[in-house]
Amino acid sequence: MQKYTDEKLMTNTWFLIGLDDTDAPDGMCTTWLGAVLATILEKSGMKVFSSRLVRLNPTVPYKTRGNAAISLCVRGDPDYAFSIASGLVEKFAALSCENTHPGIVVGLQKPPADFYWKAVQSHCRIDEARDFLARYALRFLGYKLGRGLIGATAAVCSEFPDFTWEYLAYRHPGRLYTPRQVDAESLRLSEEQTSPHTWDTWDTDMKGPVCVPHTPDPVLFGIRGDSPFSVAHAVSMVRSEGADLARIWKTNQGTDAHLVFYAGSLLTEGISYLIRGRVHGTPKTGKGGHVIFPLKICDHQIHCMAFEPTKKFRDIVRSLRPGDEILVAGSYLKNTLNLEKMYVFSAEPYISVRAPICPACQKRMTSAGSGKGYKCRRCGNRTTNPEHIIEKRTISSGWYEVPPGARRHLSRPIVRGYVEPHPSYLPSSRKKGC
Repeated sequence: MQKYTDEKLMTNTWFLIGLDDTDAPDGMCTTWLGAVLATILEKSGMKVFSSRLVRLNPTVPYKTRGNAAISLCVRGDPDYAFSIASGLVEKFAALSCENTHPGIVVGLQKPPADFYWKAVQSHCRIDEARDFLARYALRFLGYKLGRGLIGATAAVCSEFPDFTWEYLAYRHPGRLYTPRQVDAESLRLSEEQTSPHTWDTWDTDMKGPVCVPHTPDPVLFGIRGDSPFSVAHAVSMVRSEGADLARIWKTNQGTDAHLVFYAGSLLTEGISYLIRGRVHGTPKTGKGGHVIFPLKICDHQIHCMAFEPTKKFRDIVRSLRPGDEILVAGSYLKNTLNLEKMYVFSAEPYISVRAPICPACQKRMTSAGSGKGYKCRRCGNRTTNPEHIIEKRTISSGWYEVPPGARRHLSRPIVRGYVEPHPSYLPSSRKKGC
């Protein structure tokens, strides 16, 4: 723990407090602990001006579930807040889980945002966080390995050029290990009535809600939207068991903050990219229903994959043809880009060739060998002219995305509005080089 003493520090000052890595794969929730902390601080007379839910790099191998940290902007006594936060962590955090290593950070000013962007788009080390905090934090405390200091630090120095909101309702402690009572039809209607100002409540392909967790953690349900008023309005239509606690979080969810524009260098494992290229082969469906195709980028190619949980999105991927110019977004793992969405610049009619019909026998001819044309096996007739097939395309230019049930927290849904691709990713016919 690091502490800077200042005799002039008042109990009515502005400060930031961050918290991360208190949950486990099968329970607890950092946002719940943050909501409890905010409630206690407010009841003590402090003013909580902002509650942030900050999603970090979704590909880090040591994350628990959604890789979320929280931060609060408060006016009050930072020492008291730190004491309350540490008490809550020691009481409720899943410290027995080998992958849970909580961190708490308190600062009097917002540190530089560089650390936040690195935590969202790349990978940070624990010692990096400690060195950073030694310069900028009032107090910090890491439990066990202290990996949560990374997320807590990123949360207090986060900046949101784009942001959304999420209303999170939390269960009564006595109901944690019982089935959640949330009326699915009311969730469907709430999104129907509030869309496009809310999203990812209901998945039409699954014909079910995607905003209700399946793990025994404190979250009852969560509604995402473009304003606090939109999510609150949607929640007013939801029928469910009574919530013990609720909070509206300002968040970087649904903003594509994790995506890095590909700049022509080697791809790095565990980074999420936005890459322009040309389809270099017909998509193939492999074992398990995954669809894969090669993407040509300048003088090399990578493989892009649409996994089975992306459901109908795979049909869009299957309809791609060699030569199509596209912009793909996804995480690079195991030498494959795992697709989150893509932008099709154009889908021109695709011309393929095959052996022609023999004019004499009306039977399809076969190849006579490389560069030798075609031959009829029945009558011996020969020709060098193939049959050309013009395939009418089933896709057009525009964005395509995975369904809500397969979407990453950070991925920007199309319902938030059409966004022009970055100028540097225009079709190659309109720019020089690769």
